[in-house]
Amino acid sequence: MTELRLGFAGVGKMGGLMAARLIEAGHPLTVFDANDLAAELLIKAGARRARTLHELAGQAEIVFASLPTPDVVREVALGTGGIVASSTTKLFVDLSTTGPRVARMVAEGLALKGITAVDCPVSGGLSGARNGTLALMVSCPAAAYDQLRDLLTVFGKPIFVSEIAGAAQTMKLANNLLAACAIAISSEAFVFGVKGGLNPATMCEVFNASSGRNTATLDKFPRSVLPGTFDFGFSTALAFKDVKLCLDEAEALGVPTPVGNAVRQILGVTQAMFGPESDFTSMVRPFEQWAGVEVRSPPGD
Repeated sequence: MTELRLGFAGVGKMGGLMAARLIEAGHPLTVFDANDLAAELLIKAGARRARTLHELAGQAEIVFASLPTPDVVREVALGTGGIVASSTTKLFVDLSTTGPRVARMVAEGLALKGITAVDCPVSGGLSGARNGTLALMVSCPAAAYDQLRDLLTVFGKPIFVSEIAGAAQTMKLANNLLAACAIAISSEAFVFGVKGGLNPATMCEVFNASSGRNTATLDKFPRSVLPGTFDFGFSTALAFKDVKLCLDEAEALGVPTPVGNAVRQILGVTQAMFGPESDFTSMVRPFEQWAGVEVRSPPGD
């Protein structure tokens, strides 16, 4: 694996951390990003810089991508000068969250040029990307997964979902819907308790020893809400995008999502009140304002 030429398109917050892990593991890496500063940090760490996407694809047999929206992924994979034009690239590993329809479109388009698309969305946030503890959901031909498995462990734990194109995206959207729901309902519960006179740190302890335990009470609230830092590392805009993608796909399948729609509404309110770049743990803040309390650890706790 170390002899393969690797490329990485999109080295922003998440992509930059994952690319850095490849470099640290000794893999020669070429990177491309529209943001010069993001790429420069990796150049200093030992990566080579590609000035265009076409140049990147021409230098890499395996191209990873961590990109912000389905439209950008589609353009990088299938657009003019994109991966589809490469005679060098054999595997395109998409670490982004695009939804299954775009993943299928990319897989079909690249297959016409003999390039295998590997759908590989990730979960675990910035800390997971930094520490190599991400969960990686993978759908692709089994032979491609066998070729990539050891390389993917640089990022965390790969879990093979299916050989069906887009299946990993369906899995990721379901996961992100649950994660956002956990924050929303935990926000209601914490604000209710604080308004009733409870210490939120004590509430967190009780939740995590009881049946109310979830990913928000275990991690997001103690790390980013109780101290008031709101720095978990995932933006409200991205959370809103992922939930909307999930609900759109559910609608196309004829699956009702009344709870998910409520969560999307809360994310929309949060984005309107605190901005798209606010941390998605800010979902608690509209509830706080409406109730006139704050969910924070008292001084000394």
